[in-house]
Amino acid sequence: MPTNPELLRRITARPGVFGGKPIIRDLRIAVEHVLGMLAAGDSVETILREYPILEPEDIQACLLFAHRSMAGEHVYERVPVREAS
Repeated sequence: MPTNPELLRRITARPGVFGGKPIIRDLRIAVEHVLGMLAAGDSVETILREYPILEPEDIQACLLFAHRSMAGEHVYERVPVREAS
């Protein structure tokens, strides 16, 4: 089972992609999109079926990111920002 720091490394942000919003593994799938699907009642299995490029750990990383953000932790400081090459 991945550790929290390993999970959070799956979440990246780049200024030129989705306005710098957190995305999953630089795949251009926004964390907020996955969280929205979960909030709407979609199961993890449904999300993984609709987005086969995602892995179960990606969903877990989104939930951890949301939890840490809501707990008032400075998650964005832990998310690497990559400049476009």
